[in-house]
Amino acid sequence: MSSIPYTLKRAVLLAASSALLCQGALAATLNTQQLKTLENLKKDALNSDTSYQIIESLTTEVGARMVGTEAEKKSVTWAVNKMKALGFDKVWTEPVATPKWHRGEARVSIESPYPHTLVALALGGSVGTDGKTLKAPVVQFENLQALKDAKADSLKGKIAFVSYRMERHIDGHGYGMAVGARGAGAAIAAEKGAIAYVMRSVGTDTNRVAHTGGMRYQDGVKKIPGLALSNPDADLLLNQLKRNKPVIMSLSLTANPEPDAEVTSYNVIGQINGSELPNEYVTLGAHLDSWDVGTGAIDDGIGVGMTLAAVHHIAQLPQRPKRSVRVILFAAEEIGLFGARAYAKAHKDDMKDHVIGAEWDFGNGDIYQLTPGVGPSALNNIRDLATLLAPMGVSLSSENNAKGQSDMSALGRAGMPAINFDPDGSDYFDYHHTPNDTLDKVNRDALKKNTAIYTMFSYFAAQSDVDFRK
Repeated sequence: MSSIPYTLKRAVLLAASSALLCQGALAATLNTQQLKTLENLKKDALNSDTSYQIIESLTTEVGARMVGTEAEKKSVTWAVNKMKALGFDKVWTEPVATPKWHRGEARVSIESPYPHTLVALALGGSVGTDGKTLKAPVVQFENLQALKDAKADSLKGKIAFVSYRMERHIDGHGYGMAVGARGAGAAIAAEKGAIAYVMRSVGTDTNRVAHTGGMRYQDGVKKIPGLALSNPDADLLLNQLKRNKPVIMSLSLTANPEPDAEVTSYNVIGQINGSELPNEYVTLGAHLDSWDVGTGAIDDGIGVGMTLAAVHHIAQLPQRPKRSVRVILFAAEEIGLFGARAYAKAHKDDMKDHVIGAEWDFGNGDIYQLTPGVGPSALNNIRDLATLLAPMGVSLSSENNAKGQSDMSALGRAGMPAINFDPDGSDYFDYHHTPNDTLDKVNRDALKKNTAIYTMFSYFAAQSDVDFRK
């Protein structure tokens, strides 16, 4: 009879002891049987391709789904049918009134001193050039603040160019430093007398593709065209400006906002009903719309795939968890969180029943951290959740200030507790709002792991009796 080496035997005993200690520590939140169910859900999700297949279906059968388009209408039907096919108990839609905007075509070039055609995209909501081609000297600014500091009327008859380059970070915080120029740049440039506004794309890639995204005008300020240049073309423009010769740019844009025209979009909502507390909701969120230039696989097909798959895995259990688990696929996120605001307004009277929520609208890599936004007593239960997720490389943030990503922040501000799961977003802004946002960019290994984490969170919160507000 062979004997087990002492070191191996000791390691096995330590692992068993650790598991027992973990179960004992978590008993206040979930019992032993519930922990076994949670472990089985984890294994199922890690070995399932469901979330990827959902994204594949969305990007193949619908594709780009910008608000107001036929494809966006088709996405609503697709989402309703997909939820039903995945085993949701209840599926419905809620209307959302949104503005309408047509991108049209953008033609941008350097006329002199060295002629080049540039790659550019209109910023979301931009006006066009009324059938004209604008030609004017370019004035460069290093960042938005430099544009703000320009003297009044100093840009009269000129094109303003903000050349700030976004920095790459795992948590994507470089976006915050760059996106202000996209949102407010055109209005500020117009105040200084500019006839058009161009900026370096808000993105971390070096591909010759431009990044679109929403912009805002100011009441009482003339509306001028706003465009984003690809990173290589922004470099080319800078190189010409360095030669200390006037750089003349021409641009024409057929974008057509319709401020007085409203279209009806829809939040698509589905849930599995709780077995004991069906009127208490654990919410998962993602946005269904996308920009029109890619197929919306990363932004936010990943969120759609993960949230639907998480609920599908729980729906396969022989018994529903105590609380309901609800997925909200928000409408019109890209043009200003219209769906989120409509949902918060429509559900203001039952927001107290939204016990906790989480959204996915950022990242393509592994989740490495969770940040809670719960009451002080509930923090102990969040520590239990963090213990369960630690073997998957997820750490617990020292902060307790989460309000929910993107759309879910509207619910967080209305009082719903939230969890923010922080993924590796190092490459996210290579594809964000570009023609390169396509299925092949999805990190399939990370997708499985992250789906498992969202599945575990959903079951943990739905099966517990925790009041996450306290």
